[in-house]
Amino acid sequence: MKTLIATLMTLALLAGGPAYAGAHLGHIHDDHADHEDRDDEHEDHDGHDDHGDHDGHDGHDGDKDDHAGHSDEYEEGNAVSLSAEQRRLAGIEVSRLMPEYVDYEVYAPGEIKANGYRSYIASPRTDSIVLTRHAQLGDHVEPGQPLVTLFSETVAEAQAAHLVAAAEWQRVRRLGRQAVGDKRYLEARANFENTEGRLVAFGLSESAIAEIAANTNSDLGAYTLTAAIEGVVLSDDFQQGQRVEAGNALFELADESELWVEARLSPGETLRLEAGTEAFIVVKNNRYPAAVAQEAHTIDPVTRTRVVRLIVANESHQLHSGMFADVFFSFATSSPVLSVPQEALMRDSHGDWTVFKETDEGLVPTEVELGRSLGSLQEISGIEPGTPVVTRGAFFVASQIAKGGFDPHDH
Repeated sequence: MKTLIATLMTLALLAGGPAYAGAHLGHIHDDHADHEDRDDEHEDHDGHDDHGDHDGHDGHDGDKDDHAGHSDEYEEGNAVSLSAEQRRLAGIEVSRLMPEYVDYEVYAPGEIKANGYRSYIASPRTDSIVLTRHAQLGDHVEPGQPLVTLFSETVAEAQAAHLVAAAEWQRVRRLGRQAVGDKRYLEARANFENTEGRLVAFGLSESAIAEIAANTNSDLGAYTLTAAIEGVVLSDDFQQGQRVEAGNALFELADESELWVEARLSPGETLRLEAGTEAFIVVKNNRYPAAVAQEAHTIDPVTRTRVVRLIVANESHQLHSGMFADVFFSFATSSPVLSVPQEALMRDSHGDWTVFKETDEGLVPTEVELGRSLGSLQEISGIEPGTPVVTRGAFFVASQIAKGGFDPHDH
């Protein structure tokens, strides 16, 4: 029997170290003691020794108590000792924490959109029919450039009314206020301005209105919408001959020299993103500087995210509406802080955040308080500067403390 025990101890030492061997040796002695107890019980049973039976039951109760005391959770203050080889196999790294300034970035998914403050929708202000298209998708247009010619009976009536009003106003002005009297003079001027205003409301240009007043445009009912800004045609979803209702978007124009990027953050993300906060976006491996312009104070009911709008320059016109972008907000701490990688933090059996501090006894879980999230790092307090702490492989250390042992070969 002694030879068997010695052999098993040697195998246990090779597999997991002294602690492992001792644990298994204990089981061997217990098993051997159980066999001896069973032999004694048989002898006592043969000899009708009731006292021996009670001793045997006490021994089994003790085994049950030892088993009940085992736990898979670790408490603060427990330690695990690992050799250099064991640390290498587990990929464990220990670093001495010192206060440092931290430059960090916070990521958010984003989408490029047209700058709504530099965009324009060309649409009819009254029901019309499309006669002729003058621009198409992707065209770069200048202010005043014709986009589309439409026809409307309402516009025809307004043009005819303005033609009459313009002729009357011209006659009254030529005769003079004293000759026609104040009433006629004021009525003629008001009627002219009123009919002119209706044509402006319908989207007619100043030159087109002037042609009507001069009676040089005989094509009543036809009118042309022109570009109000310099930009690119982003959409033109209509056909010639189509009847369109008032307000229907015929053209969407946008000045793409400066675009919006809408980043979506988790509603629980506590970041101070004031106007002008520096950021950058990455699109197709290209990096572009950007800056925060506005921040929404409501949560999107569909995506459950908070929208932050950024401005990005697009002088080279490589960016376009609808592109997806990776947004990175840049920050820096105003003073040195203690920080660890997020993976260095573990929760103990009480739910408290801990890091593993290296001591003479081994790696010991130590409770810490969390501060700001610094990108991939986490600000912590409750630990002295200069303390060596596990910065990589903390999950493995926690599992070994919970198991009460270490076996790099998973035996």
